Amino acid sequence: MILIDNLLLDRVSDQAKSSPRGRKNYNFHKAPADTLQRLLNAIEPLSYVQPHKHENPDKREVFFALRGRIAVIEFDDQGSVTGHTVLDPLKGIFGVEVAERTFHTIIALEKDTVAYEVKDGPYSPVDDKHFAIWAPKEGEDGCTVYTRRLMEQLNIE
Repeated sequence: MILIDNLLLDRVSDQAKSSPRGRKNYNFHKAPADTLQRLLNAIEPLSYVQPHKHENPDKREVFFALRGRIAVIEFDDQGSVTGHTVLDPLKGIFGVEVAERTFHTIIALEKDTVAYEVKDGPYSPVDDKHFAIWAPKEGEDGCTVYTRRLMEQLNIE
């Protein structure tokens, strides 16, 4: 049995806060070759996740908000927003499944936000994510501006 409790969430959140990227994964799957990837994704506000999709091989991805609030945004291939939601367990909005071949990003809206993430495996860094060319790359100038612009456009607080 693997226990997911506040002690684990606090530990992973603390690691995210001290990470230059503002996020930290805690994997439950044993190896990248596992056919079901399961992890905690602790993410702090304004940590930038470049919009991406999972195709060739196609993979679905599921996010459940365990703590905090998470904006999940989907895009078409040109970068226009096609849908979004804010996961907020206190409001009864717990999770979302993103279909394969769908550009998406997540944004933490509160400190100490933690998502439980499930994705088809196996994981290979070579072909896991196909990043959107219409969005800044992680680490480039403009990531914070891009994120704030998305939040303003969608009226996300």
